[in-house]
Amino acid sequence: MLNEIQVGDRIRLIAMADDPYPISVGSLGTVAAVHLHANWSQIDVEWDSGRTLMLSIPPDRIEVVSKPPLLE
Repeated sequence: MLNEIQVGDRIRLIAMADDPYPISVGSLGTVAAVHLHANWSQIDVEWDSGRTLMLSIPPDRIEVVSKPPLLE
């Protein structure tokens, strides 16, 4: 799944672990950047609340709710 996440995807947060100021579960946001690593990925997100906060997957969990339209 991680290699399918792309900049511009709309996501919903399912779970966020170990953050002192977490984003609320169920929050929506837009993927701003994706950094793939060997055993984990960093997903930079611009949340609809106005916050920007990266996710570390795992342990954080998301679902993709929509993809950006393809440019022709």
